[in-house]
Amino acid sequence: MTAQDKNVIAQAEQAERVARSHGHLVIIGGGEDKQHDMAILKRFVELSGGTSAKIVVITAASSVAEHMWDTYERAFGDLGVSNHTHLHLRSRHDANDEMHIRDVVDADGIFMTGGDQKRLLAIIGGTALDAEMHAALKLRGACIGGTSAGASAMSGHMLAQGRAELHPEKGSVSLGAGLGFLHKVVIDQHFSERQRLSRLLSVVAQNPYLQGIGIDEDTALVVERGVGIEVVGQGAVTIVDGRTMSTNVADIANHETPELIDVRLHLLPAGSQYALPGSGDDDARRIPPPLLEFLENITKRNPIS
Repeated sequence: MTAQDKNVIAQAEQAERVARSHGHLVIIGGGEDKQHDMAILKRFVELSGGTSAKIVVITAASSVAEHMWDTYERAFGDLGVSNHTHLHLRSRHDANDEMHIRDVVDADGIFMTGGDQKRLLAIIGGTALDAEMHAALKLRGACIGGTSAGASAMSGHMLAQGRAELHPEKGSVSLGAGLGFLHKVVIDQHFSERQRLSRLLSVVAQNPYLQGIGIDEDTALVVERGVGIEVVGQGAVTIVDGRTMSTNVADIANHETPELIDVRLHLLPAGSQYALPGSGDDDARRIPPPLLEFLENITKRNPIS
């Protein structure tokens, strides 16, 4: 066999591995159980490859990183994971350091803790480590998890700051650039517990091309790229779709409440599971037509960015 033949075979094998390895996102609304049945963290471990998987915990969003790491070190240890590593990034220099990048190169699961999503993006957004996380998901089929701030950071448009007012309010929220594992959505967390529906409506009113995803505490939206979604945990995932709405938001002053007509709201409680037509997932229910475009969008297998 010639070297060229071997190269062709290697490329074919790589293509087959990529085709089989869809990659998963585990997007957690914060406050996940870390002491009892740990259903969400257990699911993250399963999707990463089980207890033999290498899991990297990124605490860049937190100003109390060591305390955060202690919590997850104990939780993953209790779940039987022996190969789990703390990746505390204090600066963009750290996020471009080859030693830190090597930790991600062969990771099966990458988990981003809570804290401040603006801090997280300021440290890792656009760095070599950011690019390696995308490669891990899209080329190797790794599992990327994020809770609270780590969840908000997963979308291309990130909710950077905003008040949870009684009613939607023009100008009460602002968006920033996120990590871009998902596109055309914006994610909010601690959703029901902190009464953030009005905040998500404010985002959608001013950015109708985005669909809003609100995730309750101890609840995760699990996305399998090219296949489907499931909701794990104790709460629900709320989807706000204003793409066909009528609104006067462009004509009112800041801090006024906009008129919003024909906004769609979907509620997916824990246990909900949907698959794309033809995905081969026979255990999931087929997606209802109003949710089909949402599912196609968030499960899209975008090329590496």
